[in-house]
Amino acid sequence: METYAVIGLGKFGFHVAKGLAQQGLSVIAADLDEDQVREINEFVQDAVILDSTDMRALREAGIANVDVAVVSIGENIEASILTVMALKELGVETVVAKAITTVHGQILSKLGAAKVIYPEMESAKKIVKKMVKNMHYETIDLSITMKIAKLTVPSFWVGLSILSPIFESEFEVKPIAYKHQGIWYTSFEKDDILEKGDILVVLGDSGHIEALSKRI
Repeated sequence: METYAVIGLGKFGFHVAKGLAQQGLSVIAADLDEDQVREINEFVQDAVILDSTDMRALREAGIANVDVAVVSIGENIEASILTVMALKELGVETVVAKAITTVHGQILSKLGAAKVIYPEMESAKKIVKKMVKNMHYETIDLSITMKIAKLTVPSFWVGLSILSPIFESEFEVKPIAYKHQGIWYTSFEKDDILEKGDILVVLGDSGHIEALSKRI
């Protein structure tokens, strides 16, 4: 199993670290800010306060031994560059780095970052894609491994009984509520048939909920 480090726990880094951990992966999360480290602590295997430009601190935290390091440092471009340099010098095989500008990204690539990401640009693309597709899919984390999804009933479920075994056998999710003609129902009968425009709430582990989102 690959091991990961996420350095920089702002909004982007926090969600990357949490998302990796929810997939059952080993994650070390690190930041200089004690509050941010405390916030991520319950989700990851290890959370540490450190100066990521300090090679000795990175080595002592075990970050030198991870397979993939994600550098998600915010506006401090100097710290971002020095961190990527330190990770490569320590021998971390794959470094993924967040960039603020194109020039920043070019520098990180030249320093050995295997992939440079531009979160704001990529987030905008995803938002546009969702707007164009008019997708209706929301999720709520119940724990590191379990999620609830609320979605407009997709075409491949229209006409199914809400008690159909297909939900668990094929999609590995469990319907727990649905909304039909403006009324919510939490107890079901075999003749409760899902119709176009109904809202369905399902429960499942994070991987299956994520897989479902890609089929809609």
